[in-house]
Amino acid sequence: MLVIGERINGMFKDVGKAIADKERGVIQKLAKDQVAQGAGMLDVNVGPAAADAVEAMKWLVEVIQEVTDTPLALDSTKPEVIEAGLKLVKKKALINSTTAKKEKLDSLLPMAKQYKAGLIGLTMGESGIPRDRHQRSEFAARIVSACMEAQVPLEDLYLDPIILPVNVAQAQAQEVLESIREFKLLSDPSPKTVVGLSNISQGTKSRSLINRTFLVMAAVCGLDAAIADPLDKELMDGLITAELILNKHIYCASFLDARRKK
Repeated sequence: MLVIGERINGMFKDVGKAIADKERGVIQKLAKDQVAQGAGMLDVNVGPAAADAVEAMKWLVEVIQEVTDTPLALDSTKPEVIEAGLKLVKKKALINSTTAKKEKLDSLLPMAKQYKAGLIGLTMGESGIPRDRHQRSEFAARIVSACMEAQVPLEDLYLDPIILPVNVAQAQAQEVLESIREFKLLSDPSPKTVVGLSNISQGTKSRSLINRTFLVMAAVCGLDAAIADPLDKELMDGLITAELILNKHIYCASFLDARRKK
C-alpha cells in the first residue's frame, strides 16, 4: 500500500510556524523522517498560515526536493496553488483533490492531463458528504466518466470514499469499507482507492489504535493508498503485518525491518 505522509501540512502548528518563518530545517526533517519510516509519497499542504499560498507552495516544494526525490501530493482547495507546485515537481505528482462537482472537474482534469499528474477524487457532490456506499459509488462513477472523457488514465485516479469520525458517524466506517470494494468494479482498468486515514479518529481518545485498526481492515478490502502518519510506528507495523498475511510480501523472521528497508 502506498503511504502518503500527512505531516507537511500547515494545519499542524509546527509546520504552520515553519512556513511562516521559512524554517527549512523543520520541513526537511519531516520530509526525511517520513520517507525513512515508509512514506512512498509526501502530502504537501500550505494550510491556513501562509499569507501567500502560491509562494508558500513553491517554497515547500523546493525545500522538500532539496533533501528527497520522493513524489509529492499537492494538497489545496485552490487550483492556482496546486499548479504552482506542479510546475516545480521533479517526479510525477498527485493532485489532492477534486470532487464530483462539474466546476472542480473542469478545473483540475485539464491540469492533471497537462502535467501528467495523478488525481484524488473525493466522492462527494452538490449534496455534500454521501449518505451510504450507493451514493459514494454514484459520485465515483461520475468522476471515472469525467476522467475517461478528459483522457486522464484511470490508473492515475485515486477515489476517496471519505471516512468520517467514528465518534459522530460510526456506521459510516463500514460503508467506506464496502465502497472500497465496489469502486474496483466501476471500470477496467480499475481506479485506485485512497483514504484520509486520520479523519476516522478525529476527536477520539484512542487515535492511533482506531487509525491502525481501520487501516488493516481497509487493506483487506483492497485499499491502495492512505494519507497517514508514517511516524506512528504501531500504525506502520500493523500495515506491514497485514500485507504479510495478505501474501503481498515474503515472510522472514525480521519481516518488519526487511519491509522498512525495502
